[in-house]
Amino acid sequence: MTVLFHENPGNVNWGQLREDLTDDEFHNGRTTHQLKLSFENSQLQAYANDQERCIGTARALSDGVGNAYIIDVWTHSSYRKQGIATEMMEMMMSKCPGQHIYLQTDDAIQFYRDLGFNDQPLGMSIVIGEYLQNDTRN
Repeated sequence: MTVLFHENPGNVNWGQLREDLTDDEFHNGRTTHQLKLSFENSQLQAYANDQERCIGTARALSDGVGNAYIIDVWTHSSYRKQGIATEMMEMMMSKCPGQHIYLQTDDAIQFYRDLGFNDQPLGMSIVIGEYLQNDTRN
């Protein structure tokens, strides 16, 4: 196995990625088109490929000044615990100098603590209208 890391969404088979995310229970309901747009519209992207297959993702929204939000950090279940997510996170963090980087996790708390992240006292969210029902639903 040779894992190649890159930042090019053109090297991702988005249909296969969506299937893999669904199988790994990491899929949030986006169509293939919405999934692709989510990444393409993000300022920072990181991917891990094993040959033609995308087996890891991470992306960040950033103002390029003081704040960035990292989301969609995922490694295919059969590739976990091999440093792939760590490499993608380091790719993200290296592109955010001087920025306060936020993220949310449900079950990888120690992983992010080991990368130097600190607990925040409270996170909040709201969905306006119906989730994923917008101009990108195709």
